[in-house]
Amino acid sequence: MLRRLIRPARRLPIWLILSVTAPFLLEVVLHLWRYSVPRPTSELDTPFFTSCQEPDVDAKRENAVLVMLARNHELEKANKTITSIEQHFNRWFNYPILFLNDEKWSPRFIEVLNKTARGLATFEVVPQQQWTFPEGVDVNAAKQNIKEQGERGIPHAGEEGYHHMCRFYSGKFYQLDVLKRYKWYWRLEPDVDFTCAITYDPFVQMARHKKVYGFTIALWEVGKSCPSLFRSMADWKQMMGVPTNALWKAMVSPSWMPFPFRRFMSWLPYRDARGDEWNLCHYWSNFEIADMDFFRTPAYQDLFEYLDRKGGFYFERWGDAAVHSLAVAMLVDPRKVHHFEDFGYRHDHLYQCPANAPGGQLPDSRLLGSGTWAPEMDNGIGCRCECDGRTTSNHPGFCLNRLKEPTTIKRPWFTWFL
Repeated sequence: MLRRLIRPARRLPIWLILSVTAPFLLEVVLHLWRYSVPRPTSELDTPFFTSCQEPDVDAKRENAVLVMLARNHELEKANKTITSIEQHFNRWFNYPILFLNDEKWSPRFIEVLNKTARGLATFEVVPQQQWTFPEGVDVNAAKQNIKEQGERGIPHAGEEGYHHMCRFYSGKFYQLDVLKRYKWYWRLEPDVDFTCAITYDPFVQMARHKKVYGFTIALWEVGKSCPSLFRSMADWKQMMGVPTNALWKAMVSPSWMPFPFRRFMSWLPYRDARGDEWNLCHYWSNFEIADMDFFRTPAYQDLFEYLDRKGGFYFERWGDAAVHSLAVAMLVDPRKVHHFEDFGYRHDHLYQCPANAPGGQLPDSRLLGSGTWAPEMDNGIGCRCECDGRTTSNHPGFCLNRLKEPTTIKRPWFTWFL
């Protein structure tokens, strides 16, 4: 009986099989092609400098501030960061440093950090209404959900304050009265090492080259922390009619499922309504040099308010890094995003370490002074980097290469461990 049932299928002519499957295969190929990132004809985002510069201590500064969100108990880690950035950058450029806390600052913290910052620091407390649950959120349900997220082992998701921090940095931060006077900011975190001399003013160069957002490290987001974030952002993008640019395409892994079956994939996490998937790549936002006017635009603020109403900052653990990254990919010309690949940077266990530029260390510079640094290497771009430039990073290079595709002609075949 079974043989009789399956026998006709064996006799289907090959032309019939091909005629049925060919349209689906063609549709898949065209769909994948639509999400391919065009290769530019030239490098669109190169380092501002590729060797040490004599710091221009008399040049005009941009309207900028260095910002750190910290707690009183993080005094030692915060002091480590400020010591590092003072040594490697701010001793020449003297930008103000703003410390933010959701609680009152301890006199000891203010005393130590103000001394390290040479009196350039101010200390502010985040207004309570900007560090709490938004209106319309069931607070008891949110707190219970936060507890359950922590029990599931999602990093930091069991900490209520971390959720407030992610929401704050995603939108309310840019509306702080104390920041409204500034255009540019450089985000700092406690426990950071800058391992190369930064002998030029990155704010000036960002403005000169019409950049909006600068980063050092790109990597994967923890997927289970934000399963519905991409769908929410893609829905807003579609609702507002925002055109798809090359950087948004770089964020997406298009589905291989043919239409109309592809739409069933939208039920899965990290998918948009069409069933295409966010590859989870994002900029690591503990380092950002950015134009705050972008985050203050009506478009970005409307996006944030839309996300805020969704409740994902609490019922999931939507991170500010992922929100910033997807918003930049959606709303910013890729040519206005800059990779500070000449900066040596470490936070937590991840780092970026450029090799030192051959013949470009200015050993006789009076302003830079004496010191020791790692050996110079061919094709190096760093300035007096203390880290070992033979290993430029200690994390997979897939996301960095993927997010740089819109602005570089380089397309490495093997990027997993670069």
